[in-house]
Amino acid sequence: MDLHSPPRLSFFGKANCDIEVFRKICTSQSTNKADYSLADDVIDNVVIFDGDAMRSAGSNVGAFQDEIAHALQYGPGVIAIKRFYDNTTIIDEMSKVFEKILEAEKGFGAGDHFGKTGPQANGRIWNVFQKSAEADPETFVDYYKNPLLTSVSEAWLGPHYQVTAQVNIVRPGGEAQVSHRDYHLGFQVPEETVRYPLHAQQMSAMLTLQGAVAHTDMPFESGPTKLLPFSQQYPLGYIAYHQKAFQDFFESHYIQVPLKKGDAVFFNPALFHAAGANVTEDFHRSANLLQISSAFAKPMETVDSAAICRKVYPTLRTIWQNGSLSSSEKAAIVTAAADGYAFPTNLDTDPPIGGLAPETMEALLCRALDENMDADTFDIALAQLKEKQRA
Repeated sequence: MDLHSPPRLSFFGKANCDIEVFRKICTSQSTNKADYSLADDVIDNVVIFDGDAMRSAGSNVGAFQDEIAHALQYGPGVIAIKRFYDNTTIIDEMSKVFEKILEAEKGFGAGDHFGKTGPQANGRIWNVFQKSAEADPETFVDYYKNPLLTSVSEAWLGPHYQVTAQVNIVRPGGEAQVSHRDYHLGFQVPEETVRYPLHAQQMSAMLTLQGAVAHTDMPFESGPTKLLPFSQQYPLGYIAYHQKAFQDFFESHYIQVPLKKGDAVFFNPALFHAAGANVTEDFHRSANLLQISSAFAKPMETVDSAAICRKVYPTLRTIWQNGSLSSSEKAAIVTAAADGYAFPTNLDTDPPIGGLAPETMEALLCRALDENMDADTFDIALAQLKEKQRA
């Protein structure tokens, strides 16, 4: 199989996976800094961007987005952004929210896709996106108004993306995960995956962006995410990652990118990766795992966007009216909080009058904030919107 020619099959099985082709894809390429002129550095084939430079680009951030999209699809499949949050105070405030939720949930979420859980292993908070909005709306708004989240998400997914998030804490002695690909098809058993034609498998990787925001420093010994650059380019990878030969190759060729608190890493969900082992005696490595979905895709977690909008509306209304939000911060927070895609809906009760699609929740939220609607009036309008969309 040539690296850049499509395989001559649409349906295949485990026997079609070729470790030598995979080896060639992963070892015959290297990331050329000249291909990413806006990058701050290239380390172990990972493209490193400077968050301060991206923020200062303003309306010219599209040039960064071009390089990000290229890196995720045709390059190493992973980027890191130093100083993704330029002020780590908001990281500390959100970490306090996480701690309260963890305490309420007795310290760890139930289950982990590819690793162990328990008091001395990986800890999880599922759907921490909605839980944090309900627990502390002000901190939620401050955290998710980050314009860089919009820039990176739209570079891969386009507008109206949907945010979900899960906290992952790897405690001292926490074991590494098994190498894998991620949602959608990364969370299917091989017998189910083979039912999808190859073109659908490859397309699915373009519907999700994986990210992790460092809530603590992440030195090597704490086990930052293990990554295999260029592995997202292997067409049969959603079957292959289950096989021992591919897992062994991953373990002998992965790289890790140490992060500082407030840094972030983003990668193509088809990239082979795994959480690393925390070999420290007293350091708890904490990350907010962002799984961001295309407007055209089904997110992994059920998020009640209407409930989030109701919860954060009073805070948003205040800062919207006092002028403390920039236009890019406005775009970031309303996209994160509200559903910006008009479908599916009930077109009998929610017809596209005056346009090609009905009003979205995101559009309603913006309109309410621009008109300085009081919270009760917004709540009624939101309830009416949900009722019209109901089948």
